[in-house]
Amino acid sequence: MKVVAYSIKSFEKEFLAKANQKKHDITLISNSLSLETAAYAEGKDAVVVFTNDDVSAPVVNRLAEMGIKYIATRSAGTDQIDKDAAASRGIKIANVPVYSPQAIAEHTVALALSLSRQLTRANTHSHNFDFKLDELIGFNFYGKTVGIIGLGHIGLAVAQIFNGLGCHVIGYDVMVPEDLKGIEAVPFNQLLKQADIISLHAPLNTFTAHIINAGSLAAMKNGVMLINTSRGALINTEDVLEALECGKIGYLGLDVYEFEKGLFFEDHQQDKVRDPLLTRLLEYPNVLITPHQGFLTHEALQQIADQTIRNLDNWQQDKCVGKACVCAKNCRAMDAINNPKI
Repeated sequence: MKVVAYSIKSFEKEFLAKANQKKHDITLISNSLSLETAAYAEGKDAVVVFTNDDVSAPVVNRLAEMGIKYIATRSAGTDQIDKDAAASRGIKIANVPVYSPQAIAEHTVALALSLSRQLTRANTHSHNFDFKLDELIGFNFYGKTVGIIGLGHIGLAVAQIFNGLGCHVIGYDVMVPEDLKGIEAVPFNQLLKQADIISLHAPLNTFTAHIINAGSLAAMKNGVMLINTSRGALINTEDVLEALECGKIGYLGLDVYEFEKGLFFEDHQQDKVRDPLLTRLLEYPNVLITPHQGFLTHEALQQIADQTIRNLDNWQQDKCVGKACVCAKNCRAMDAINNPKI
């Protein structure tokens, strides 16, 4: 199969090469997919994309005009892809539904612990040979209530770690797993009111967009810790900034950002104009932001590459099997299953 893979970082190449074993003719380019760069897909059978690529209806239609039959994303989420447009043009879509949930879970807890123990501030002080303990008081996680929003593979992995820290873990999902070990399932509003730490692990769709807003923030405890390693648009950033200002949010850890497209994954140190909301967020000492790196472990990268190549293998063999493959005619039904209302 002839393929062009967009938004490829140098560190991905070895993992894809190991998974592919020269089975498919894959062109790797660093450019993100857009209307302008869609031309690189000329003469290909499939495109491989990532979370911040533009796979909107105009781009999907342009790809279809060039004969593209398949779109594979190297991510669990498919919210960047206009699935209705793909369905109308007979393009099949595949994702990586599960890859090392521990990678995201461990990053989630790392953000929480770093915020709690003031590690960023302490590190900066130490590099300046300032070893005072002022402003470094943290809190124990033992005995705290952690609220997990979204009880999929990652949410459950996060819960396991917090359980190990001695936390009381509560969780909310519209499709609660049958075997919840160490998690008390509660209604959404109850979770907001009870949790000392809230961690987001829901997919982004029309129902979950801005699930964290002025209303939900008002229901939370004063000084709550909020962590998001899922999708940036689950949070209304302007409302969160107001909550930081008034002290409603005591700690904020983000591995994703509502307006990260065209910003994250690249070096913007020399930009003369910077994103104003992100700039304001970074001014707070109780905010820790990482550049969408939760997936960035050797184990996760290999699993992502392996599943991406399996998706191409299945299409080449005229198969569309398992949760990874979203056949065009079933796009809406599969989207409803993978992205339930929260």
